[in-house]
Amino acid sequence: MSDAGSNAGDDVYDRTEYAYENREDAEQYLDQQADYAGADVVESGERPDGAELPAEANKERVTTPYMTKYERARILGTRALQISMNAPVLVPLEGESDPLQIAEKELAAKKIPLVVRRFLPDGSYEDWLVSELLTE
Repeated sequence: MSDAGSNAGDDVYDRTEYAYENREDAEQYLDQQADYAGADVVESGERPDGAELPAEANKERVTTPYMTKYERARILGTRALQISMNAPVLVPLEGESDPLQIAEKELAAKKIPLVVRRFLPDGSYEDWLVSELLTE
């Protein structure tokens, strides 16, 4: 029996364009990426059905600055996947090879370049940088 939905050989991707000469180049690239409006966003909560979202995030934040356990799990999983796909690591490695352990180390150092988008009941949302959120 064959896998009808499998496209294993179709998705070839060249990683050479993501290679960096040194850590400073990688950090500079990630800083530039964070400045773009289309930065990587990890969404928290669900969008209300039928609600039209504003063009930009709320300027005045009303939610707590603490990272929830669900946001933490999503952030660590997303960053571990990026690391496993050869994204630049932003902390010094001390023999770690597990992407999840590296992601946890980056979270502790507040170096993860992701944005958490929290949707509010009125249809608006707030964007928080992972470096702004407080962990335990």
